[in-house]
Amino acid sequence: MLVLTRKSDEALRLLNGTIRIVVLEVQGDQVRLGIDAPKAIDVLREEIYLSQQENQLASETVTPETLTQLTGARRPPAPKRRESP
Repeated sequence: MLVLTRKSDEALRLLNGTIRIVVLEVQGDQVRLGIDAPKAIDVLREEIYLSQQENQLASETVTPETLTQLTGARRPPAPKRRESP
């Protein structure tokens, strides 16, 4: 892990300068950061990112049968075949 010291109004640049992180304010044990990044790059708090990863993993392990049990849903009936005249 790279550890840097920054003061208010000082910044860091990532990904060849495409992302800029600025220290806006330091109050006690809290630091306010400003992040300039292209819209195509998601910027998430770590706890949100980890929650999304956990949900993704959980969704990949649910079988269709378990989903049916959880939702109480029934499988739709198979489409009827047209009879030839």
